[in-house]
Amino acid sequence: MPFGAGTNLVAALNDQLVLKIFPSFHRAKFLSERATLRVLGGRVGDVATPELLHHGECEGWSYLIMSRLEGVAASEVWPLLAEADKPRLLRQLGRLIADVQQVSPGELLTLGPRWSDFLQMQLAGCRARHQRLGLPQALLAVLDDLLNEAVDELPRDPQSVILTGEYIPENFMLSPVGDGWRVSGLFDFGDVMTGFGEYDLLGPSAFLAAGHAARMRALFEGYGLAPGQVTWQLKRRLLLLMLLHQASDPLRHIAIPDWPLRAGTFDALQALIWPE
Repeated sequence: MPFGAGTNLVAALNDQLVLKIFPSFHRAKFLSERATLRVLGGRVGDVATPELLHHGECEGWSYLIMSRLEGVAASEVWPLLAEADKPRLLRQLGRLIADVQQVSPGELLTLGPRWSDFLQMQLAGCRARHQRLGLPQALLAVLDDLLNEAVDELPRDPQSVILTGEYIPENFMLSPVGDGWRVSGLFDFGDVMTGFGEYDLLGPSAFLAAGHAARMRALFEGYGLAPGQVTWQLKRRLLLLMLLHQASDPLRHIAIPDWPLRAGTFDALQALIWPE
């Protein structure tokens, strides 16, 4: 039985096994996912990742057979949660990001792209991307000035950690515990690379914290940041990274209603996404 729409065909073979198939033009995603499953397996605290059971290739297509995770996709649960429950889950998610980044990247370091190359590529295409995707004109007019800050604000050679780029509700599982939920599983590693750790705070910031101060504080606390470390400079780096993210699309990915009407400058947008 196939799962929902995605980049690759993913199907449940039975209650325990999942098959994921990659066409030849997604071979890099296959290599990334296979390496990540090997590297993370059993090393992320009490959060499960799929166990890689078999992999192979047939006529240019690549495939993985892995264990099926227990739980419910967070995308099904999150909209139904009471507001009081959301900071607790974001604290868990922040801790999960930190735990993944404590795992040695191993063979992922050999796959690329190097962080410095990735930054250069994203900077080169940033303006054209956001013009095409409809970034509000007031922001687009000053985008080049903001991107010039990236040269000084973003490290080119940071300690390399594992980056999934996608801590979004479709990519982690929740399981019931007591009268609530806990983060119990993490999956989908086709876009994993290595680089600057703060990059992986973007998905939860945009999709889940969505401008709520208590949610954002919980995410940062889970990640291991004390209140004094959540500075204007940190938020500026996150804003820059959000615009440079390989899937960046602010109009569609910032889950704050009517944000273009509320943020006519990048400073205002930064304060809206990452409030005090």
